[in-house]
Amino acid sequence: MASATASIPSHTIVSRDRKATQIGAVRHVNLVSSISQSTSARRLTVGPLHAVEPGKRAEAVVAPTAVSNGAVIQVEKRVEEVAAGPVDYEKLAAQLENASPLEIMDKALKMFGNDIAIAFSGAEDVALIEYAKLTGRPFRVFSLDTGRLNPETYQFFDQVEKCYNIHIEYMFPDAGEVQALVRQKGLFSFYEDGHQECCRIRKVRPLRRALSGLRAWITGQRKDQSPGTRAHIPIVQVDPSFEGISGGAGSLIKWNPVANVDGKDIWNFLRTMDVPVNSLHSQGYVSIGCEPCTRPVLPGQHEREGRWWWEDAKAKECGLHKGNISQEEKAGVNGNGSASTVNGTPDIFETKNIVNLSRVGIENLLRLEQRAESWIVVLYAPWCQFCQGMEASYVELAEKLSGSGVKVAKFRADEDDQRQFATEELQLGTFPTILLFPKRASRPIKYPSEKRDVDSLLAFINALR
Repeated sequence: MASATASIPSHTIVSRDRKATQIGAVRHVNLVSSISQSTSARRLTVGPLHAVEPGKRAEAVVAPTAVSNGAVIQVEKRVEEVAAGPVDYEKLAAQLENASPLEIMDKALKMFGNDIAIAFSGAEDVALIEYAKLTGRPFRVFSLDTGRLNPETYQFFDQVEKCYNIHIEYMFPDAGEVQALVRQKGLFSFYEDGHQECCRIRKVRPLRRALSGLRAWITGQRKDQSPGTRAHIPIVQVDPSFEGISGGAGSLIKWNPVANVDGKDIWNFLRTMDVPVNSLHSQGYVSIGCEPCTRPVLPGQHEREGRWWWEDAKAKECGLHKGNISQEEKAGVNGNGSASTVNGTPDIFETKNIVNLSRVGIENLLRLEQRAESWIVVLYAPWCQFCQGMEASYVELAEKLSGSGVKVAKFRADEDDQRQFATEELQLGTFPTILLFPKRASRPIKYPSEKRDVDSLLAFINALR
């Protein structure tokens, strides 16, 4: 996709002094001018603003002087909704497939007014807030405070509130649930039995409460964030996992304005618009979550590899966006790091310079005590986003080593029988695992680092050739 700033018309860039609507506040509306507008515009200025707690409502966003006319406007609003009929969101997503994030954001805010909110994690999804500001429309922002965030993230929340003159609506986990979990399993149980239980208490359930007061929400999901689990994110969809204020299936709409935007284009946009960013980004963090479960990524690593690094690639979702994971992928995750094969996934490392080893081939290589050449082999799974993330560097490595006396190969080790063999005989822990079979040594040597750039891999090979 072209740079995210390419389609922003100059007339939409408003002054940072324009004040965004504050959550729970009252916005004064010129009733005379709003009545003269179309009924769709009236929908935006008078819709009720829902509070965080389920089942409760905040004051309607109407000036006190307009209360006497509120009934008329509300009736007209309902008439318009009935006349408009249901929206075909699959068709709308197709229509918006090539739209810019700004156009998509404007469409979302126009359609849902005060019944939609931006989910803000404290990372590069601050771009969503900037896009919302550029539309000139009022908007709401909420965030999940898990109680385990980095100090830098809390400081960033404060910075964003001041920059955009908004109040972020924070959602907190249930204190009793957190207390029970910690007393029973300790503060760091997720290192031992997977992160799903902790995320369910600290993130998923608070999110469910927040969404129960909305008709729609806006996320910063991108397809390139996690090729294994987010590759098919639509621009807009009926949320398959959560319910909105009216309850029941289909009661909540999910917008993903930057689904088709590359991470580098998001950062070009942030720099161009001089948007404040979390200081953790300058320390090597790309994907930012809770402090115990987030670390900087190294050269050659995928951005999601900094999250829950002790688990396999396909467990790298906390449950907030589980509806965007295909059924095959859901079946391969148990929250403990185990994954099954996903049939039909395109293979990777496809180049003439990389040898595709069969089970017999790698067994023969393993048995040889005197090899004619050294071999470097990656044990991989094609659905693994970290394997996908190192594909370019591994292909480049193969090109550099062509004719050098070092063979570059791959062995797919994600099927049940292959995985057991690779675990027992080839030191497989998580994907990808890289092994060097030296020319005059019987046993392979496991690459110890998580740096998977070409220079790091070459240094490893040259040190042991």
